[in-house]
Amino acid sequence: MRPAESPADADTGRTTGDRLRRIQTLTDTELARLGVDALLGEVLERVRDLLDVDTVAVLLLDPSRTFLVATATRGLEEETRQGVRIPLGRGFAGRIAAEKHAVIIDEVDHSNVLNPILREKGIRSLLGVPLLVGGDVLGVLHVGTLRPREFTAEDAELLQLAADRVALATRAQMTQAERSAAAALQRSLLPGQLPSVPGLELAARYVPGGGGEIGGDWYDVFDLPSGRLCVVVGDVVGRGLQASVAMGRLRSAVRAYALQTEDPGELLRRLDMQVQHFERDVMATVLCAVVEVDQSLAWVSSAGHPPPVRALDGARGELVDVPTDPPIGLTPPRRRRTSSVALPVGSCLVLYTDGLVERRRESLDAGLERLKDAVRPAAAEDVCVRIMGRLIGSETSADDVALLVVARPADSGTAPLRLVEPAVPRSLRSVRQSLRSYLASVGATLEEISDLVLAIGEASANVVEHAYGPGGGLLEVHLEMHGPRVSATIRDTGSWREARGVNRGRGTTLMHGLVDECHVERDATGTRVVLERTLGRNR
Repeated sequence: MRPAESPADADTGRTTGDRLRRIQTLTDTELARLGVDALLGEVLERVRDLLDVDTVAVLLLDPSRTFLVATATRGLEEETRQGVRIPLGRGFAGRIAAEKHAVIIDEVDHSNVLNPILREKGIRSLLGVPLLVGGDVLGVLHVGTLRPREFTAEDAELLQLAADRVALATRAQMTQAERSAAAALQRSLLPGQLPSVPGLELAARYVPGGGGEIGGDWYDVFDLPSGRLCVVVGDVVGRGLQASVAMGRLRSAVRAYALQTEDPGELLRRLDMQVQHFERDVMATVLCAVVEVDQSLAWVSSAGHPPPVRALDGARGELVDVPTDPPIGLTPPRRRRTSSVALPVGSCLVLYTDGLVERRRESLDAGLERLKDAVRPAAAEDVCVRIMGRLIGSETSADDVALLVVARPADSGTAPLRLVEPAVPRSLRSVRQSLRSYLASVGATLEEISDLVLAIGEASANVVEHAYGPGGGLLEVHLEMHGPRVSATIRDTGSWREARGVNRGRGTTLMHGLVDECHVERDATGTRVVLERTLGRNR
């Protein structure tokens, strides 16, 4: 195995005109009109003819950048069909990629070639060059012959010219593919529709950075088993597909750990443990908040993330004093702190990633001041519009921007609650969670919430069990306030079926015991159950 000589030292035996013709074959402007796959095939065919070789192969680094993978071949198709992988730094191709220069093998044997296919097919001599773009190695282009041959420095120069053409086309294709994949992944992981939570308003934005390369910013909002609401904003360090993939794994992990603990600090500690063990090359900042059922309080923990901004009724936004623990993946896992943040009626809480406030040639404090000035209590969507207008406007942010607004409007408790769900058992949990949130927002006590959720839940369960046959139907629940009195209507459009089995049919008795009034009406259009109870009165 020997490096290629310089062209000046090689006796090529060819005229200047012949050399120029061979170079022109690989720089032909017609190649620029081809797609990447077609260009790659055409360049490999031209290389095989110009250098009079039996095999031509392109091996590209895999995403881990530890293996070269056979991607395109001419004359030795087994390499791609069998998915040949060569470790970086080992063997013929591995050495070329690691050392970033041409290598010639005059006589192939076990000591200088790792790929057994080359030996089995009788390849005697090899010449290979790196695929380089801006000093970065993408892979290797190599040629081989079935007869002994001493490749020259001019051969190496010509092959490097072809490799440069292949490298540029490959990088363009990889960049476009990564951008498309990252954008699709980002769209699939961001919530398509935010949850509907009585007494709260939610709004969000995600805008990719101006560089065109998707990053690892994300936001998420989801219900917890207790009826609380989990709100998360995060930012994986890095750009491109790898950052987006890591973001997807972290987002899924947060949801999984939220089923085990509703303490944001403990949730982030467990996330950190996972990243430290399985994702050692990943680092991220994350802000996690859990909003209580009555919406008056949020528990917040920060893993190196910018602090949230809160605005109280009639006041300007201010940074929330939340202790900042290290980012996820930075230091060995340790206990993380959780702080309480009051969310009184008429307030709003704003979570965001640093792309919203960071600007080149400007201090971070300036961006935070603009954000605080833009935050005023209002409908969540209005807050989002104002923030994006003030901080982004007509400019293109250099970094991705994720923004999430949680607002608690002053009149939230007076609006009716309307729920329409499939009449199946899994809908009952969603109904109960919505009931708890709504009743808490109108000032019901814990005992009143428990009684009403149980009574309305019983009526809803009756709809699921008795109202419809195999074809199924809809469960409708409507709550509204008349002063201190709660009126709940549970409706179906099916035909009532009598209770089956023994010890059944006691739901109506239970409902009568939990509310002030209970009325059941059945006709040809379905069944209506109306429950009423006055809040704030001992029963």
